[in-house]
Amino acid sequence: MENVITQSINNLLRLLGLSSEEANSLDNWVIFGLIILIAFLADFVCKLVLLKVVKKLVMKTKATWDDIIFDERVMAKLCHVVAPVLIYFLFPIAFPAGSPLYGFFLKITQIYIIAVVMRFFITFCTAIYIVYDQIEKYHDRPLKGLLQTVQVIIFFVGGILIFSVLFNKSPASLLAGLGASAAVLMLVFKDSIMGFVSGIQLSANNMLRPGDWISMPKYNADGVVIDVTLNTVKVRNWDNTITTIPPYALVSDSFQNWRGMHESGGRRVKRSINVDMNSVKFCTPEMLEKFRKIALLKDYIEETEEKLKAYNQKCGVDDSVLVNGQRQTNLGVFRAYLERYLRSLSTVNQEMNLMVRHLQPTEKGIPMELYFFSISKVWVEYETLQADVMDHVLAVISEFDLAVFQNPTGTDFRSIKK
Repeated sequence: MENVITQSINNLLRLLGLSSEEANSLDNWVIFGLIILIAFLADFVCKLVLLKVVKKLVMKTKATWDDIIFDERVMAKLCHVVAPVLIYFLFPIAFPAGSPLYGFFLKITQIYIIAVVMRFFITFCTAIYIVYDQIEKYHDRPLKGLLQTVQVIIFFVGGILIFSVLFNKSPASLLAGLGASAAVLMLVFKDSIMGFVSGIQLSANNMLRPGDWISMPKYNADGVVIDVTLNTVKVRNWDNTITTIPPYALVSDSFQNWRGMHESGGRRVKRSINVDMNSVKFCTPEMLEKFRKIALLKDYIEETEEKLKAYNQKCGVDDSVLVNGQRQTNLGVFRAYLERYLRSLSTVNQEMNLMVRHLQPTEKGIPMELYFFSISKVWVEYETLQADVMDHVLAVISEFDLAVFQNPTGTDFRSIKK
């Protein structure tokens, strides 16, 4: 078959006016040129026909995933495989086995086929990544790192096959040779290997996802994870700067992930003020009457007074001495007021822990801590709620004859009369 085609081309060249020597030297190249032309025409026809057929089939389905997987770019990469495969099977017609150029063009064609197939698989894997990235269930998974891992594996396998073609060695023997130089390879690709292993650990243990708010002071990172790749984790800080962290650092070092807070019913508020201990005292009848006029305290004052009165009568307490029996203090009433005030706020989660408590007294007074959870986990709304609550606490504390402790300032010293 090859001889017939070669002889026909040779005769055609002679008919065109070429000598026998010129025809003998050019006939193989002419055949090779025709093979290249046929191969690329087949590539063009394949894209023209296959893309139209696939597009019509995809348009008939309601699913969106097939629109991405069978995208024109993916199918075009698949069509590109046709040309090198045709060249591989047809070029012996131009250069029979044993000719000087046979081995050279054989290797070039094989390498071209491997490169085109690699390109197709990389594009196909990217399309699969895009499909899964659009699914809500997998949207916050570190899929990009897995995609890069698959791409590295494809490049590695393709590189082994290309080198096996160039050096006429089997892939197994090349892999055996790589085993001997494993130490050098591990040193060169240390970050990639550590990143790959760490990426698997982060994904398997669900330690980190895109969209998580993390804090890692060692790397000055405090913001939202925007990208998780094979070698880096990108964090957009609250000041809009970008911090990159190697994945293995997130496995070996400690970091704080605020995802649990976002998935819970609220964000914790834990604030305190220092009350001057000199302002704490028992409530007088006048003070209790004043507190009864406060809407949030009316029921509390009456119920507490009834309980204390019943107890004191039962124990025969002498009311002339204040330390006898049980009495309400302005600090205790203030604590009850703050608890009821927090429970009256619609922005506070009433189903989670809520309390107002005293901490250990210090030289700076009695710390009174407000512990509750904000319904909103948005930073600005969360800070606004804290500020509003503390504004109210500082403004209302004087109504209970209490004073906030603070260190003396220049104004305090100037008010002292000589």
